[in-house]
Amino acid sequence: MPELTFEKLKSAVSGSAAAFRCRNRLQPAGGEGDKVFPPTYAGAVYAVEKRKIPERSEPVQCVLLDSVQSQANRMEEALQMAVDGGEIALPLVQVDFSEDSSKLLDPLGKITSLQVPHRLADAILRDSEVEENDGVQTKPVGFRKSKIGKGIDTASLKNATPIFQLCPTALLFGMWDSTGPKGGLGVKFERAMVSEVVGINASSGVKTASRIDPIITNTGAKTGEIVLYQSKEGGWTLDKTEAKKKNEQPAKLGKDGKGKVSEANLGNVTPSIHESGGFTIEYAEQLTTLSLIALRRLSFPVNGTESAEVNPAGRAVLAALGLCAATLAFGSGMGLRSRCSLWPAEKAPEWELLDKPGQKPQQFSLDRSSAIRLFEDAVEDCTKNGLTWEEKPLTLKPSKELVDLVRKSQELAVNKGAEEE
Repeated sequence: MPELTFEKLKSAVSGSAAAFRCRNRLQPAGGEGDKVFPPTYAGAVYAVEKRKIPERSEPVQCVLLDSVQSQANRMEEALQMAVDGGEIALPLVQVDFSEDSSKLLDPLGKITSLQVPHRLADAILRDSEVEENDGVQTKPVGFRKSKIGKGIDTASLKNATPIFQLCPTALLFGMWDSTGPKGGLGVKFERAMVSEVVGINASSGVKTASRIDPIITNTGAKTGEIVLYQSKEGGWTLDKTEAKKKNEQPAKLGKDGKGKVSEANLGNVTPSIHESGGFTIEYAEQLTTLSLIALRRLSFPVNGTESAEVNPAGRAVLAALGLCAATLAFGSGMGLRSRCSLWPAEKAPEWELLDKPGQKPQQFSLDRSSAIRLFEDAVEDCTKNGLTWEEKPLTLKPSKELVDLVRKSQELAVNKGAEEE
């Protein structure tokens, strides 16, 4: 199978091809028939539905193993790892919490635009500051009030350059600047890269739970539970006279300051069966599409002027970035979560180019090294045509209010964990 070259990629982007597509059939890492555990949603339920499957006369029950949003996050994570490992270079906006580590219970380090939920439009970036010189002095300015941040306000489909130069993945995976100065009228970019993993012909099962404590083997269940009391130091005690008073803090065991051994996370876990116990599937299918139609809606003016050479070059960079992200993230299989590892058992992933209607799609191979080379070739060509970006990250510092909010959130997490023990 031929390797996808940059010349072929740019020709597809510049022409009338509709999309690149990859249909990837997978099996659990444990082999056919091994159980997989999908994500659960509100109410601890799985996303189950019937779908029409090619070559089957009737719809079959399927379960969502990884959503479009989750797949995008995994591709962004793969890009972040490649950047950290020095394999690729691309624009990033990052918030550096290092100087505020002593104020936090759990130091954060650096958080980038590949990691925040809403990409370049995220409130974490909005509520951070950048050092800016006003011609007289250098001082911190709110990111969206800075010169570079205000460039986002001018972004549109006809002027995607400010986003391309700060956070190109926002043009691939979608972004809505709903919390910026324009509110709901903020610029919106649709997803050009979409991926999803579904378990086909899925049958639900049960899940068991049990644990043997090697030292606390008997809690007196038949003769009356052993009672633990909240100690004044925040731990537990068997001595009631050493227990804390009800109005003292902190509290871990029950609301009345006492509880069972299990509430201190000690003792055996009684064997039990739960209905939400995963699925066995015939196979899993990952369907990934990169819409070239969506990319062609984007224009990249340089110094306010559009160019017949620049627009295709910019679109080709985004296409190469999307193909690279998918290859880095999924080329060797997927570890979606505990007990949900999938592997392409039949063949390596193949990409198809949906070009001329009615004709069989062209097929291409793309491994890790060739995907990175494809991306580098696209960036080089784009630079030659006058559309450049800054590969050094733009570093922001969190505002005092943001640091305080993070600290408060961490304190609540600690207290919640204590209450649930």
